[in-house]
Amino acid sequence: MRKMLLAVLLGSFAFPGAGRAEPGDVVAMDHGTEIFRKIVVEADYAARDGGQWRWHVDGWIGGDSERVWVRSEGKIEDGRPEEAELQLLYGWNVHPFWDVLLGVRQDFEPRGETYLAAGVTGLAPYFFETDATAFLSTEGDLSARLEQSLDIPVTQKLIAEPHVELNAFAQDVPARGIGAGFSGVAAGLQLRYEITRRFAPYADLVWERALGETASIARGRGDDVEVTTLRFGIRAMF
Repeated sequence: MRKMLLAVLLGSFAFPGAGRAEPGDVVAMDHGTEIFRKIVVEADYAARDGGQWRWHVDGWIGGDSERVWVRSEGKIEDGRPEEAELQLLYGWNVHPFWDVLLGVRQDFEPRGETYLAAGVTGLAPYFFETDATAFLSTEGDLSARLEQSLDIPVTQKLIAEPHVELNAFAQDVPARGIGAGFSGVAAGLQLRYEITRRFAPYADLVWERALGETASIARGRGDDVEVTTLRFGIRAMF
């Protein structure tokens, strides 16, 4: 698992991306042909469940109209991998602020599974960064994930970022302890200090709750339905 995580992070450095290109984020390559690339990596730690590590990678490489995206996220608790996924997507720009994405997602933990992934990414009104993605597994399970965030400058270097994630499933997935309907929500507030535009330590207070039938399944197993965690980490942009 550690080798897989290292490969993902190293691959991301060579295969950058995430969001629109900004001044200072553009790299010219291939003998004058402009190929833009950007990557955002976040890694943090919380002192719960024997120590909890999380990572999130979101990046792309390409031009103004078409891009290849790579995404990865996961969690390690008490030295054991609990969640790990990798997405590889192709994106088409359909509006100055929106891309349509199509590709695959591979889960490594809690069990190996492959999905077809399709969605959109861009800026919703009032500058909310938005990712909405649907997933269809090889077992026929259909799910969806909606993520939104907003950067609010407190000072030139101090940034507050409220963020939310909502997950839903079209059917029960007993092997994963998930029920049909809205399965879980996570909301948080990240406060980061940008030492440079590309490097920032942060603290992230995150509230997570299982919903609906998924919450009932969790209660039946004796698991926590609602958790609040304070995480400390590093954000790097390349």
